[in-house]
Amino acid sequence: MPNKTTDKTILKELRAITKDKANWKTAIDDVAAKLGKQYSEDVKAKALWLLGEMGLHYPSHIQPYIKQMADYLRDDNPKLRERSVNALGRIGRTDKTLILPYFDTLMDMRCDTEEAVRLAFVWACENIATNAPEFFCDKLDLFYALISDKGERVRIEAPEMFRVMGKRLPYSVEPYLKKLERFSEHDPHPVVRIHTSGAIRITKKVLEKSKHAANE
Repeated sequence: MPNKTTDKTILKELRAITKDKANWKTAIDDVAAKLGKQYSEDVKAKALWLLGEMGLHYPSHIQPYIKQMADYLRDDNPKLRERSVNALGRIGRTDKTLILPYFDTLMDMRCDTEEAVRLAFVWACENIATNAPEFFCDKLDLFYALISDKGERVRIEAPEMFRVMGKRLPYSVEPYLKKLERFSEHDPHPVVRIHTSGAIRITKKVLEKSKHAANE
């Protein structure tokens, strides 16, 4: 196990790599090496986050390390679970095929005991749904349930999934509009009301456009 001085040095190196985006492609192997068992949880957490961002830009270069990254979905440390979820979301945003083998496990993260992990789950799904909304057509019940999550930050973020889906596949959100209206009008949290209203508005707008185009 590295001592605190070594840890500090490695984290400093990873921060320098984070800022040096022009050389990300050639730095991927070095960053992925920091997922090894000999590194501290802080180092692994930073490496997971950075690999997710690198994967958004260079998904094929990240491919050899995705299984190792996905293994952290089952880690005892909630920070590593959170970072693993985030990373798969970023990679899946660019190349959905790369995260398919881990998709079912990723979906299970909505039930994680830690609020930060459940929040990361919603955020990751929004990322993936941006370019692969078809993955979530039959899963919107899960996000509807999360609007009533015990964690405030999860409740705030969950309606945003309906906004992402409403923009891309509005017909999948249409059956939820009336139920979402209840949240937009009566939820005690103002941001939940705002985000739910936004999701309803964008879905109705895209539905209207789509129906108009069909009638032309």
